[in-house]
Amino acid sequence: MASDDHQPSPRGLLCNAGAGAATGVIAATFVCPLDVIRTQFQVHGLPNLGTSTVKGSLIVGSLEQILQREGLRGMYRGLSPTVLALLPNWAVSSGSEFIIVTLVCDGTQLSVGANMIAASGAGAATTIATNPLWVVKTSGPVPALAGIGHVAIQILTYEKIKVYLAEQVN
Repeated sequence: MASDDHQPSPRGLLCNAGAGAATGVIAATFVCPLDVIRTQFQVHGLPNLGTSTVKGSLIVGSLEQILQREGLRGMYRGLSPTVLALLPNWAVSSGSEFIIVTLVCDGTQLSVGANMIAASGAGAATTIATNPLWVVKTSGPVPALAGIGHVAIQILTYEKIKVYLAEQVN
């Protein structure tokens, strides 16, 4: 996707940002029922699962109760606001990581250190670009920048798993 002079292409940037946003939506959709349960636990405490057919499983019993009371729609309560709030994060993170990797990559596999730099840069870019969306949640960009370590670890892990899986296919 990058040209010989290591400049990120607009198409590559768009593809990576779009892929990051899409995978974020998929992941949010997948874990939304667990977020619903977590929120209910935080607000109401642990539920009484006396009527549950699955004894001893707090998560499965809670999912069963939500399905009985609210149906499938109840399992995805809050998904729309989550997607709207996080879509820019996912797009900026993936897009900026693509730009950084393209600039530092010489066509070979990136080292762990280079991956960490790219991931940290992507985390910082995401925090800076999306901070206005999170003003209520944080007290400014400096405290939020302190949390970019998890983004660096996540992207590093993602890159290593991607390379491992690609090698397994070949």
